[in-house]
Order: sequence, then C-alpha cells, then structure tokens
Amino acid sequence: MSAVAVDGVWKYYGDFPALREIHLDVRTGSCHALIGRNGAGKTTLLRIIAGFSRPGKGQVRILGGLPRETRTRRNVGFLGHGIAVYDELSALENLVLYARLYGLSDPRSAAMKWLEETGLERVRDGLVREFSRGMRQRLAVARAFLHNPSVLLLDEPFTALDDRAIAVLQRLLREALAQGKTVVMSTHQLREALELASRVALLNRGRVTFDGPCTPEMVADPGLVYARYGEG
Repeated sequence: MSAVAVDGVWKYYGDFPALREIHLDVRTGSCHALIGRNGAGKTTLLRIIAGFSRPGKGQVRILGGLPRETRTRRNVGFLGHGIAVYDELSALENLVLYARLYGLSDPRSAAMKWLEETGLERVRDGLVREFSRGMRQRLAVARAFLHNPSVLLLDEPFTALDDRAIAVLQRLLREALAQGKTVVMSTHQLREALELASRVALLNRGRVTFDGPCTPEMVADPGLVYARYGEG
C-alpha cells in the first residue's frame, strides 16, 4: 500500500523546470531516502510532498489525501532546515502549544513524553533562547514526532546536528519504522540515511535517475549510487 504517491510532478521557477516528471511510490512502513547533489531538486520535491509548495503539474497524495488537507496534515510530521521553535517560550510551552494545534487530548502529557524521549525533560522550563543549538535541534525533533504521525518528512535531518541529536533522531526513526510508520528524507548525509533506508531515489537535475532498493552494497559504499547513476 502506498503511503506517499508522487504522480508526474513538475515544478517550474519561471521557465526553468526544477522538477521534471517525478514519479515515486513510497510504501507504507518504508524509509525512502531522496539523495542528490546541491540543486538536484530534493528539497523542492519534499516541500511539494509536505504541501508547502504546489507543483506546476502532477499530484501528490499522502495516505490517499491531498497534502494540504487538515486530515492529512495531522498524520504528517515535518522536520526541515529551520528549527522552527519559539525562543521566548520554554521547551514545555513550545510542545504544549504544538500539541494543542494538533488537537491532542492531553497536550501536557504528550509534551512531557517527547521531552523525555529527546533528553530534554530536565530543562523543560528553560527558555529556548537560552538553549544550545543541539538542544534546540532535539526540541525540533520532539515537535516532529509529538502528534504520533504516520508519515515523517525530513529535509536534511542530519545536517548540522550534534552527535547526541543524531543519535536521538536515528533511534526515534528506527522505532518509528518498527511501528510501521513511513519516512521520506532528503539528505546529503548518505551513511546515516542509508543505514535506515529501504529504498533510495537519486535526483539529478530535477529528474529521478535511480529509484530502487537500498542494498548492503550501497550501505558499505555510500557513493556507489552516484557513481553508477549520477549522470543519468
């Protein structure tokens, strides 16, 4: 069963096609890694999947619904380049606010659970503006998982994370996949991504030049996909 279906998506900036006839079928419970060099179209595609940008042509469906539908949004967790937390609120206040926005029945309990999961329970009442970057990153991870989404969309999730935040995120993603959740991530950090991925899609100049299973050979040599398909 498809959790995310990308059907013939194009994206234009003026006359320039940033994405060209993209087709992806992300199966429920899988981890699909979108890889490619700078400017390949990874972030553009992920933002379209998340509903933050509209395609010029084609369509995306998540769990059968359109990305911008309220029902769909409540089933999706997004972690992007920006940390997107409120500096003048505490860690607990940040997560309680988002839990209320998602309509959770017990916002405080949900917030406390994810502060504990990300190792932030001891600083729950500290203002976020006083946090280190690593702590802020872990809070952003907590926000993405807070509402127990069925689909996680991650844009360069390992870039600029400190070692502790990377370890937290990898653990949470493994647990999410074990629970049957679906992950789509765009990344330059091949080794970390391929350790989790079940499938890999390589984007090159706005096109998918490879889309197939992640093999032990790829995990052992993360540059292999680029070497074989990078100029497709």
